[in-house]
Amino acid sequence: MNFPENLKYSKDHEWIKVEGDTALVGITEFAQSELGEIVYVDVTSEGETIEQNGVFGSVEAVKTVSDLLMPVSGEVLEVNAELEEKPELINEDPYGKGWIIKIAVSDASELETLLSASDYKNLIGK
Repeated sequence: MNFPENLKYSKDHEWIKVEGDTALVGITEFAQSELGEIVYVDVTSEGETIEQNGVFGSVEAVKTVSDLLMPVSGEVLEVNAELEEKPELINEDPYGKGWIIKIAVSDASELETLLSASDYKNLIGK
């Protein structure tokens, strides 16, 4: 299982990759493996500012639906349009083509509350 060192992780299994004052957000390889085959991604929060740990959408797998939570506060700038036709990209490439949203980070200090790759591995017992 892959845990890129250049990402930060939430206890709710989202990852964030910060690039300046914007960031990409997705779910971890562990989360997608636990959910199983992702069949639908529902994110209607584009343009909204959402607080840390607020719900920004959901992913639907064959057997369950799971809320997606913001790792840090920010405005949702963009939703990955490819996921509308190919939600399985989250299963195939969770840290690359399977990113879910791009945000403008509104409080960079919240990044300090997130987990490193090694902390996240410890959290999930890997």
